[in-house]
Amino acid sequence: MKKYFTIISLSLVTITSLHAQTEDKTQIETLITDLYFEGWMTGDTAKIGKAMHATCHLKFFRDNTFTDVSRADYLSRFKPRAKEAGTEGRILSLDVTGNIASAKCELETAKALFTDYFNLIKTDEGWFIVDKVSTRVDKK
Repeated sequence: MKKYFTIISLSLVTITSLHAQTEDKTQIETLITDLYFEGWMTGDTAKIGKAMHATCHLKFFRDNTFTDVSRADYLSRFKPRAKEAGTEGRILSLDVTGNIASAKCELETAKALFTDYFNLIKTDEGWFIVDKVSTRVDKK
């Protein structure tokens, strides 16, 4: 009887854990697609800003220069615009462990392909991008 109780208990813990992880993945996917991607493609800084924690920084290396951009500076680079035809965002991979996650994403425009790696943390207020590293490949 003790053996069956242990098996049932472990099964319930596993099911609960898987459900929570699935729910977290759905929340992160929504944050990235509805806020970050949509905001990035339309220049909506309110959406992008809502996806990023106040301490978030963007880092990239281009033209032999390492650049670290604050959230405020990053948001100031956007202007409202219509979404360009052929512009799309994709989540390529997502890994969640407890209250932290990592996502590999692509944003593609007619001129360039951006690959972003996001580190995310879940707080009492929900999920936030807390760090972003990015690379850009121009199309020919």
